[in-house]
Amino acid sequence: MRQLILFAVALLTILCLPDRLLAQERVITGRVTDLNKNPLTPVNISVLKTSIVTTTDNDGRFTLTVNGDVSLLISYTGYKSQTLNVNSTTTDLEIKLQEDVSRLEEVVVTGLATSVKRRNLANSIATISSKQLQGTAPAQTFDAALNGKIPGAYINANTGAPGGGISVKLRGVTSIFGNTQPLYVVDGVFMDNTATSAGLNAVTSAATGGNASTQDNPSSRIADLRGEDIENIEILKGASAAAIYGSKAAAGVIIITTKRGKQGRTKISFAQDLGFVQVRKLLGTRQLNEQNVQAQGWDVEEYKAAAAAGKIYNYEKEMYGETGFTRNSVLSMNGGSDKTSFYFSAATKNEEGIIARTGYANSSFRLNVDHRITDNIKIGISTNYVNSSADRGLTGNDNNGVTYGIALSSTPSFTELHPDANGNYPRNRYAASNPLETRDKMTNNEAVNRFVTGINLDAVLLKRAKSITRFIGRGGFDFYNLNTNALFPSSLQFQTVNKGTSIQGFTKNLNTNYILSLVNNYTPSEKLTLTTSAGITQETGDYNNLLNVATQVISGQSNVDQAGALTAQQFRTKVQDNGVFIQEEASIIDAITLTAGLRFDRSTNNGDPEKFYTYPKAGVSWNLTRMSFWKGSFFENVKVRAAYGEAGNSPAYGSKFTAMPVSNITGLPGSVVSIQQGQKDIKPERQTELEAGIDFSIFKGRLSMEFSYYNKKVYDFLLQNTLPSSSGFTTQWVNAGDLRNSGIEIGLNAQPVVTKNVKWTSSVNFWFNRSEVTRLDIPPVQLGSFGVALGTFQIEQGKSATQIIGLTDEAGYNPPIKVWGDQEPRFQMNSFNEITFKNKLSFRFLVHWKYKGDNVNLTNLLNDLGGTSVDFDNDDNKNGTPDGLDRIMKIGSTAVEFVQNSGYLRFREIGMYYTFNQLPVKALKAIRVGVSLNNYITITNYAGYDPEVSNFGTGFSTGIDVDPFPASKRAMFHIAFDF
Repeated sequence: MRQLILFAVALLTILCLPDRLLAQERVITGRVTDLNKNPLTPVNISVLKTSIVTTTDNDGRFTLTVNGDVSLLISYTGYKSQTLNVNSTTTDLEIKLQEDVSRLEEVVVTGLATSVKRRNLANSIATISSKQLQGTAPAQTFDAALNGKIPGAYINANTGAPGGGISVKLRGVTSIFGNTQPLYVVDGVFMDNTATSAGLNAVTSAATGGNASTQDNPSSRIADLRGEDIENIEILKGASAAAIYGSKAAAGVIIITTKRGKQGRTKISFAQDLGFVQVRKLLGTRQLNEQNVQAQGWDVEEYKAAAAAGKIYNYEKEMYGETGFTRNSVLSMNGGSDKTSFYFSAATKNEEGIIARTGYANSSFRLNVDHRITDNIKIGISTNYVNSSADRGLTGNDNNGVTYGIALSSTPSFTELHPDANGNYPRNRYAASNPLETRDKMTNNEAVNRFVTGINLDAVLLKRAKSITRFIGRGGFDFYNLNTNALFPSSLQFQTVNKGTSIQGFTKNLNTNYILSLVNNYTPSEKLTLTTSAGITQETGDYNNLLNVATQVISGQSNVDQAGALTAQQFRTKVQDNGVFIQEEASIIDAITLTAGLRFDRSTNNGDPEKFYTYPKAGVSWNLTRMSFWKGSFFENVKVRAAYGEAGNSPAYGSKFTAMPVSNITGLPGSVVSIQQGQKDIKPERQTELEAGIDFSIFKGRLSMEFSYYNKKVYDFLLQNTLPSSSGFTTQWVNAGDLRNSGIEIGLNAQPVVTKNVKWTSSVNFWFNRSEVTRLDIPPVQLGSFGVALGTFQIEQGKSATQIIGLTDEAGYNPPIKVWGDQEPRFQMNSFNEITFKNKLSFRFLVHWKYKGDNVNLTNLLNDLGGTSVDFDNDDNKNGTPDGLDRIMKIGSTAVEFVQNSGYLRFREIGMYYTFNQLPVKALKAIRVGVSLNNYITITNYAGYDPEVSNFGTGFSTGIDVDPFPASKRAMFHIAFDF
């Protein structure tokens, strides 16, 4: 035993010995620039066949200690890599890198611990750089900044309320009742993105008898992340790329890498953004006269008195027409030595909303530290603390008539809603609430404290001439406290019965995960490289939400113990997932890349928590231009590729159990059997995806194209089946059917103009998706809206998974139900352009075109029913009946008016920036100034506030429009200093 211990100690000592002790060492210095001699950082300089690596400092300089003659690999995102042979007499290098317009040298993820250059990649993986994310016209939150930038994605805003709330669907419908949102991984940490309800349903009754969270307009927790800290984003859009993540990958994976420290002098940057926020569009209000006031049944005398006094109001503009001031300040520092580097940022943001007393504030601290313990061992730590607060107002669907929009929909412009001299608000004679009073007195706040820590350990265990074996460990935790506070004083008009309502929510969430893997790189010859990786994973989730609803609250109090009645709801989930993976990658003559892998997963959510489900993956790419038979120089790169993968989606928490809710019978507490029957054999949804494509670049890389086709199948998707009453239950979760998504994605990258003084870079992406329910074992299911009279989704075999059906008065339909539209767009396109003059003045813009795709728009219906629609008195069809009455009369006979085309052309981001880098102050290296517009120009025929709307949350049912918090547009001024 003693000999074994001595041997282990000796082995570790040898592994940890610096290479410089084993051979004669020397120092190499150098500088890396672009073709215009501008320094590049952080460029990676690695010594081939060793673990020695360094990065350039902020001036593009680097220093390396090596032994004898070596080969250096110089690589930098966005530029073509170079390999240099350095002999023993070379000490100083001047290296110029050429821009990689076609991104062939970009390194992307292929496994949990491996990566590959894009020119050898078997999948279409979208990437977003820090400039694309934040460098043109920053959005309010990180999730909003993704909109319009991901080919293959369909993104909607659940609400325009401050604090975010975005639904992201990658390559179509991946689940009906299960998780539809991608997994977010930040520096190896699996981030929680749960949308937590504030309990507003207690006041609005929007989801009577249903799940309140889908209609309470909650924000998405990924919005807590600060975009300024992000270096790069990779999007694995389907199972063929994301299968190695197993049961968490069905909806795709978004891998986020934050900024790291750079070797050299400490660089300090300070950026300040100032601007304003305005409503993107107002619907307008009805112009009144005595005749239409009388026809509506309103008080004609009240109207005449208001008109005589000049008190005809535009309440919509008063409610949504605020100009909010926004400011954002970011201080960042990065630097380090060849051993230790760091990145630190402190940021604060405060933005007022377009509705008075709404707004969003976010403060964040981040510290990322990387340290090389020895030449063979390095460790990286990422820490992030976030404090955010969002005042979100009261909007959206509502069956009590108390939210702002629904109250305004029936409120004529002549009635008085403003407070008197003593601050007393009049009662609204025409609605259940006075929306101005509600706005000025109520509170709906989300407050978050969040702490995220990730650790990455990379150790060389064994190094030989042809083989290197490494241990890679990654993981961390994501913890947050979320407090929701909704307060409705007893003085509000609609609180006559409840006499004051206080809704206090407390949520704690802790996610942990780790990935422990061994990676072996074996190069038996110059023509073959094998990379083998294997490891284990574990993810845990502990979510605890407590919601207290108190009524009869003492005036001026908010504590729930200051109330006459109190009800409490608690929802807790504890989940543990375990996985084992193995993956083999082979690179043959640096032209053919083969990949095969297996993931084995089990979850406590499955019917059998001990059963492992298998998720395989395989891929092949063939770069023809790197073959010896390829002749000619017109094509810089031609690659054909294909990939296959499988992924899963765990069942809903608790769906395998028959619950026993608490009951109180004649004052005696007890338990009763739930009306939802458990399904002990419930299993995860399974997704398979086959992707194939061809990529090429010409004109020395100045024009490149990616073409991808995918066919994605979802098996055993989950639905709630209606049971016969004789069973004693009403519903049960079942694996009810299969569906298919297929589509095409085309991407172009180009440099149309490259001169000494002008450079124009452009990218264009085109994509579409088509879905079909291929199997359904239960009768067709209607869900996600308000029934066939107004338009609703229907899951039906042989039809699109996102079809919208509704009543029709057209002949030939029995029953009288017709497919009126489809939520899925016909296609989408985007284009990002940057034009740079003399490397100082930069003009950038992002355009997004969504062609067709339908929403169920009920905002206009509510205005019609309330008699306030701006076009109520028009007669466009010349039938002698006002258009408002025409539309109302169609209720119950046809849904044609409510299913509306939601296509648009939107200039999402426009920015202009100028850089001063020749300054008289030596300590100040550069100043950047700029102006930007975000979502400022939208061309659409959609009749609602915004075509990107989804009042029903992040699940399946997006595209439902019921008086949402209107979307906003922003204009900003930016200034940044580099020291």
